[in-house]
Amino acid sequence: MIPALATLLLFQLFGEVAVLLTGAPVPGPVVGLALLLAALALRPAWLDAIKPTAQGLLQHLSLLFVPAGVGVMQHLQRLGDEALAIGVALVVSTLVGLAVSACTMVWLMRWQTRRSQGPR
Repeated sequence: MIPALATLLLFQLFGEVAVLLTGAPVPGPVVGLALLLAALALRPAWLDAIKPTAQGLLQHLSLLFVPAGVGVMQHLQRLGDEALAIGVALVVSTLVGLAVSACTMVWLMRWQTRRSQGPR
């Protein structure tokens, strides 16, 4: 478990360093996760070593929302003051997300159909 956790943290560190060196507008852990995905694609055997630790972390993921919940409760007045803007942002972002997902699904279905029919 310790080597797997160290591997996960090492890839997070790699992501943080990559963002720091390049100045990319992406969070370091996201870059680290992409690097981990690439490493697992190149070395699928690593998955067996990392999977139990990753599943354990995912089972307790809800604990990471506790600090966010406390922050929301501390700023409840501000959330009330900005409720309209927050509501509009939530609705618009949800609709945009749904539209992009639907368009992507339609495109993938058409692409899969063309691919399964083969060259003409």
